[in-house]
Amino acid sequence: MVYLARHGETAWSASGRHTGMTDLPLTQRGEQNARDLGERLKAVPFARIFTSPLQGAVRSSSLAGFGANAEIDPDLVEWNYGQYEGRTSAEIHAERPDWQLFLDGCPGGESPTDVATRADRVVARARAVQGNVLLFSSAHFLRMLAARWLGLDPSAGRYWVLSTASLSTLGYEHDAAEPVIRLWNATNPAGA
Repeated sequence: MVYLARHGETAWSASGRHTGMTDLPLTQRGEQNARDLGERLKAVPFARIFTSPLQGAVRSSSLAGFGANAEIDPDLVEWNYGQYEGRTSAEIHAERPDWQLFLDGCPGGESPTDVATRADRVVARARAVQGNVLLFSSAHFLRMLAARWLGLDPSAGRYWVLSTASLSTLGYEHDAAEPVIRLWNATNPAGA
C-alpha cells in the first residue's frame, strides 16, 4: 500500500493561505500532529519513505519517527501557486470568482498538467516498490496524486480534501489493474 501523510499544521495552513514554495515551519500544534501521526504508523513496516523537500514535510517525517529513513523527492513538493502564493481562496475568488485550482492552475505557477506529470512520476516509483511506501507532502499535491493513482483526469483532485497531519492510503481492490483509495483523510487514531 501507499500511505499519504499530509504534513502538520503551519501558520499558513491554519489561516487558509496557499503555501506552495514558501518554506514554513510547523506550528507547535503541527509538531504535535506529526508526533501523533507517527504513533498511528509505528506498527506499519515501510519498504521506502519519501518526503517533499519543504521543511513542513521533512519535519513531520522526522517527528513521526521516519526522518532517518526518509528520502527527499523533489516531485513531492506542493503545487507552485505563482501569483496566488500566500493568498486565501476567498482573496483569489474576489478577483476571479470562477477560479478552481484543479481546473485552472495558477498564473505564474503550475498548471494541473504540470502537477499531474510530477504525480505520475511518484505513482510510478511507488508502484515499483515491493512493500509499503510512505509519502510526506502537502494537501493539493496529495489530492492530485490520488487522482492520478486512480487513472483520473487531473481535475478530479478537486473532489477530495485533506486535513493537516491526515493519513490516507492507496492500494488495489484485487490487483494492480484495480487501483482504489482504501482510507482517506483520517485524522484520529481510530481512523488509522
